[in-house]
Amino acid sequence: MKFPETLSAERRTLIEDAAAKLQREYGAGFLGMVLSGSAGRGLETERSDLDVIVVVTPELVQRPLRRDTELELLPVTLEHLETLATFGDDQWGYRWSYAWAPTLLDTTGGRIEAAIERQGRLRPEEAVALLEQRLDAWINLAYRSLKSARDGNLLAARMDAAEAITPFRDVVFALDGQVRPYSKYLSWALHHHPLQSWPTAVLLETIEHYLTGNPEVIRQSLKKVQESELPIVQETFDGWAAEQYDALRR
Repeated sequence: MKFPETLSAERRTLIEDAAAKLQREYGAGFLGMVLSGSAGRGLETERSDLDVIVVVTPELVQRPLRRDTELELLPVTLEHLETLATFGDDQWGYRWSYAWAPTLLDTTGGRIEAAIERQGRLRPEEAVALLEQRLDAWINLAYRSLKSARDGNLLAARMDAAEAITPFRDVVFALDGQVRPYSKYLSWALHHHPLQSWPTAVLLETIEHYLTGNPEVIRQSLKKVQESELPIVQETFDGWAAEQYDALRR
């Protein structure tokens, strides 16, 4: 098995013992393992459990597996891993749980590892579909925040700016062809898999300023995203070009 270097010997043994038991019980129905969660990204603490995705054949996926404070085994089929949920689907929220997660064992000739790689990345058509839904939502929240800041309602400005952070991150990561990471893993993802269009330090600082409702930084982020040459970006911003939306620009 291929373990992350950060994983302790005790935890490696725990997973190896679980794999050996699964092999005995499931035989050829046991296809592989992927280490998700904090441990899969080298961020585990002494309070972290091990989230291990166990890939099995369809007839075995409903069998109960171990779930306790030390180790949680999460059964999925290979077909599930190879199916890409679209934004808005019930399964969308799970896509980043697979992103950059190390494959510990793959008996399928690389299909598990390839599926995990695809889950964390957006195909161009997926990115456009996500932008169609999230770009306008982000601009709307940014506009509301900027209007409140202009009118002196700083609490409302901060609240709307904080709410805008999620669609803002959706947009920024989609423009780079990535699924947005969970908040807990944002810094890790940016440092290990940086975006091409946003320097890591700049993006993290921008998000910090959103939490304070900083109008200047919000406008800078709008301007930066608008530099994209994607037609969907230009079309969406064109819809906010009227004079009544001048708060977006000044």
